[in-house]
Amino acid sequence: MKTEEVKKFADKLRYEAYRMVYEGGDGHPGPAFSIADIIAVLYEDVMKIDPENPDWLDRDRLILSKGHACPILYAALSEKGYYGESVEHFNLRKLHTTFQGHPVMGKTPGIDMTSGSLGNGIPIGTGMALAAKLQNKDYRTYVITGDGELQEGVVWEGVMIAAHHQLDNLTVLVDHNGWQSGGSLKETGGVDEIDSKFASFGWKILHIDGHDHAAIKAALMESAGQKGSPTAIICDCVKGKGLSFMENNNDWHKKVPTKEQFEAARGLIEEEKHEL
Repeated sequence: MKTEEVKKFADKLRYEAYRMVYEGGDGHPGPAFSIADIIAVLYEDVMKIDPENPDWLDRDRLILSKGHACPILYAALSEKGYYGESVEHFNLRKLHTTFQGHPVMGKTPGIDMTSGSLGNGIPIGTGMALAAKLQNKDYRTYVITGDGELQEGVVWEGVMIAAHHQLDNLTVLVDHNGWQSGGSLKETGGVDEIDSKFASFGWKILHIDGHDHAAIKAALMESAGQKGSPTAIICDCVKGKGLSFMENNNDWHKKVPTKEQFEAARGLIEEEKHEL
């Protein structure tokens, strides 16, 4: 595994996501930071992609079901070269721009599915994985979902169908940070015992530290070797991971940093991790 490269990549993604929220004056930094390490491993060390040919039929697919976390995905696509040189100004969430507040397929190169209406990622991913099986394609489909959106009933319809069709080319990564926009999962009546719920449908279950790059890579490799059932990787994450003042602070679910907070964030990332 390219451990050092992945760490640097994850740090750069956090900074770029924070920058686009700051410059755009809107966005969701906490949810984006929560999955930065997952996105970094997928795009830097796992997924089969071709930035020069975003619509390559044999590419691996990624659905960001928790679409409000899109700044981290946009940052990854930019850094991987989907837009040529790195984007200077994303103009996040501005009308008619490429980088909307939720991913839009067809508007933004590298986005495999429009998302944002929570709960739809797993059933759509199930359809993609089933299509690959029917067409004898070997691409994999990855879905990143939040633990809060598991409250949606359509999630479990997708989970049931995926298990029925033995879609071992489907991997779901659950960002299990314990928060959603309205508060903690406990406060809002969210899903608990996530592992056993997926397992009850016949899914392979892996449970990892969602910020441990080696653990993420190992789990993804194990899921790729799984036969006869889809895999759910429950990732214990910290909302806002990477900046001490943001971590587990749900005020940062949707919040724009001040100039001072933005500058402090750059200093924290450089001091505690890697030079950008």
